Amino acid sequence: MVEPVGNHYVVARRVYSENSFDEEHEKLHRYHKNFWDHLKLYFRCSPQRIKKVSLRMFPIVSWLPAYRFREWILSDIVSGINTGLVSVLQGLAFALLVNVPPGYGLYAAFFPVLVYFIFGTSRHISVGPFPVLSLMVGGVVTRLVPDGAAGNGTAANTSAIDEQRLLLGLLQFGFIVIYLSHSLISGFTTAAAIHVLVSQIKFMLQLPVPGFNKPFGIIYITDTNIADLVTSLLVLLIVFVVKEINDRYKAKLPAPIPIELIVTVLAALISHFAKFEEKFKVAVVGKLEEGFQAPVAPDAGIIQNCVGDGISIAIVGFAVGFSVAKVYSIKHDYPIDGNQELIAFGLGNILGGSFKGFASSTALSRSGVQESTGGKTQIAGIVSAIIVLIVILAIGFLLAPLQKSVLASLALGNLKGMLMQFREVGVLWRKDKYDCMIWVVTFLAAVFLGLDIGLATAVAFELLTVVIRSQIPSCTTLANVGRSNIYRNRKDYNDIYEPEGVKIFKCSSPIFFANIEFFKEKLISAVGFNPLRVLRKRNKALRKIRKMLKKGELQVTPKGLICMAHHTQESDDELDNNRMEELDQPTDMADLPIQINWDAELPPGIVVPRVDIHSIVLDFSAVSFLDFSAMRVLQKTLKEFVRIDIDIYIAGAHEGFLEKLERCAFFDEEIKPSMFFLTIHDAVLHILLKKDIASSPKLKLAEKGSSNNYVITTSNGQHSRESTVSLLPPPVPLQPQVPK
Repeated sequence: MVEPVGNHYVVARRVYSENSFDEEHEKLHRYHKNFWDHLKLYFRCSPQRIKKVSLRMFPIVSWLPAYRFREWILSDIVSGINTGLVSVLQGLAFALLVNVPPGYGLYAAFFPVLVYFIFGTSRHISVGPFPVLSLMVGGVVTRLVPDGAAGNGTAANTSAIDEQRLLLGLLQFGFIVIYLSHSLISGFTTAAAIHVLVSQIKFMLQLPVPGFNKPFGIIYITDTNIADLVTSLLVLLIVFVVKEINDRYKAKLPAPIPIELIVTVLAALISHFAKFEEKFKVAVVGKLEEGFQAPVAPDAGIIQNCVGDGISIAIVGFAVGFSVAKVYSIKHDYPIDGNQELIAFGLGNILGGSFKGFASSTALSRSGVQESTGGKTQIAGIVSAIIVLIVILAIGFLLAPLQKSVLASLALGNLKGMLMQFREVGVLWRKDKYDCMIWVVTFLAAVFLGLDIGLATAVAFELLTVVIRSQIPSCTTLANVGRSNIYRNRKDYNDIYEPEGVKIFKCSSPIFFANIEFFKEKLISAVGFNPLRVLRKRNKALRKIRKMLKKGELQVTPKGLICMAHHTQESDDELDNNRMEELDQPTDMADLPIQINWDAELPPGIVVPRVDIHSIVLDFSAVSFLDFSAMRVLQKTLKEFVRIDIDIYIAGAHEGFLEKLERCAFFDEEIKPSMFFLTIHDAVLHILLKKDIASSPKLKLAEKGSSNNYVITTSNGQHSRESTVSLLPPPVPLQPQVPK
């Protein structure tokens, strides 16, 4: 019964163990599905499941009918035009990183967008070439074609390595995204932005940066071209200033200023009429092929030579794409599906590879353009694909005189948001040191070891922090606070009450093979003694007592045992007599003429550690699971306490915990299911009733009522229990309250 009265409440109910609660309220024994049941359910075919799978496989069916045409179409068109121009420029630049003709970059920027429009789940990322992925593919091309002459067949077949991504998606490999925390994603995308920065410096300064991704490859830098350097700095300055204006006055501007388009047109015109290529030896885009080439099938021989590279590129490409997609999904509050993203990227790359495109994912800067210029959905992606199509079919020749340093500067101008994630380090350090370390390690590993090895290192380190945190869990001793049913860390409050002879111990972590010994050490430290040592000392003492009785050195009297002779101290080794296993068994006094009181004075020469507690309550409310290895150690530890006459109670165990212990034969004559209670307070009240310590000044027995009912009254910190034991502060006697 619960009665709300103002800002306090009264609860009247029985003291429940787990078993008594289940019996009284008729707990149902439900059937829990096993692995085969889930497998059958997964492959079950029904109209509802077909609809669900169809909507998941074709996300466009969900979002396109809900498209707000009047509100979003203008923003998507403007965003698509800006993104399309950047896609063209980046496609040309990133194709050079793959060591293939620039026109292939346009194919990689066109076909995957069409597929992602249908199969993708993110509304804001721009699919297409990604510089670091291009560097990795370029490494494969360099290995397969050592002379650097990438012909048509080789260029097409390099994209075939990314077919691994589709297979991973169909196999539901997208579960890997659950191991990508926000800190890891932030550090990884920032490191990717650094790689993009370095890769574009190659074109800004005409530096011979290697065309492949390898550990410490990011630091190889040599000479530069002054004309390209000046052009790059000027373009970067203009882009940064205009983008700052767009951000500051976005509420007043009808649409963001298309600075990428303006800079590209002006740079191409200036380079053409000023003859920059001839005068300053700057690198330009050059003539592009018009139209599409016939699709080709992948070469099976080349696929066999780069399966490992394909898996690595697929994971890195997916990690980059999903990381960026997750950033925007959190910002704009909509869900994304990791498995579906894998399928979308895989299908897009298969189609693009058939038309001689190379592996693509999503570029950080290009996605930044699509989102920052007002893109609402993948309609913006289709518009950008149309811009790329126009360049491929009609006006590609106009970009021939454009400096490559301009392309690189435009790409870098959109990395501001990703690079500003450096500010998160200070915030994470103040909030969570582990998350800060994950960010730093991820960033450093991805920068210096490459994104593939760096990502694996980051995930391994992240999982290591989870193991460390769970291996060293927070273990605390609890006490009653405010004389109510609330129990908190005894070190955090002054107004606490600890029942005499009772220790309440809490573990805030799963208990498994890696932390069970730590749990045991903390429990022993909390109670102040080692139960196994006490048990062995008691059994050794019984051996001595039996030996002294046999020799007549001890005599039984109504007052206890009296020593009749001077006893000589004997060594433990002599008493043990190679029978140590017997010392670990429960104490047996059946053959003695008197029951030994271990708290009373013992005969001379017999010393046994004193035990001041009679009950231990283990709070398992935060223990989500207990593995079999830990279960065996826990059982052994609890038995050690039981064998020295200490009652053990477990409170707050989650649903199904007791059933699992029963299945694993955890219980026996010493460890019984009756030790489990609903709450800590139930266990404490049961202990006080069982011990019936009427003489304690902190405990009062009521004069009437049932012995297993109690009332909790929470108001101004007061607590009383009906007709049983009350947790009361000694100076202030409170009367028991009877429920209505």
